[in-house]
Amino acid sequence: MVRRLERSDYDAWLPLWQEYLRFYRAELPPETTASTFERLVGGDLVGLVAEDGDGALVGFVHLVLHGSTWSVEPYCYLEDLFVAPTARGTSTAADLFAAAYAESDRCGAAKTYWQTQEYNGAARSLYDQVGRLTSFVVYER
Repeated sequence: MVRRLERSDYDAWLPLWQEYLRFYRAELPPETTASTFERLVGGDLVGLVAEDGDGALVGFVHLVLHGSTWSVEPYCYLEDLFVAPTARGTSTAADLFAAAYAESDRCGAAKTYWQTQEYNGAARSLYDQVGRLTSFVVYER
């Protein structure tokens, strides 16, 4: 089951978030993690979580809705998606995508988009099924 992230989920969400950051070899200050969580449960970000049959959190998706110069409707950026190793190979990732798309539609977004690292082959095999690879190259400063 996928549902909205709630303030009471912090202790279950945090280990998933930390594992996600480790995967991407990233470290964030504790205040950034705390601020991110607050924004996900009551701010300008959308947090959705997947539960297993026992009610334990096994995954999340974080969405950023934003305006666009190319559309009257907002865009939905799927910034983070993570599924715990114990839930991989199940429908959890697909369920998170379905919930993200439903939220994007509910908000009237013209499109939902995301990016991943080139070496993330396991995830990309799913992404090829639920989305369309574009020709854009990402730069950053």
